[in-house]
Amino acid sequence: MPYPEEMVLPMRAEATKAGATELRTAEEVKASMAQSTGTALYFINSVCGCSASSARPGLGMSLKGDKRPDRVYTSFAGNDTAAVAEIRSRMPGVPPSSPSMALFKDGLLVAVLERHDIQGTSAEQMAQRLAGIYVEYC
Repeated sequence: MPYPEEMVLPMRAEATKAGATELRTAEEVKASMAQSTGTALYFINSVCGCSASSARPGLGMSLKGDKRPDRVYTSFAGNDTAAVAEIRSRMPGVPPSSPSMALFKDGLLVAVLERHDIQGTSAEQMAQRLAGIYVEYC
């Protein structure tokens, strides 16, 4: 059962305001994945408290740095189910987790932050962790 859209709208807006493009369908995810050159970060957004306290704000902070992915996308777990399933299908061996972030470089998965990597961190720590990933791969 999806969350009420009016409930998740501000959470969606926080990710898109940070610079992420929203992907709501599996077809949109497939089209984004077809652009395999360069780097793309996929943020699986959620209503979980660690999304609010560190994942979404940390994402926004990380995208203000000099190094950043070429493209940033977001889909909402529980609402954009087909889109999230398509993203997860591109992450073999990684269990479903929300929130989570996955960085692809030239079409290959190179880094993943799962819920257990996000939970208990501050927004600043999350931004630093993401910035380190960007320095390494972007």
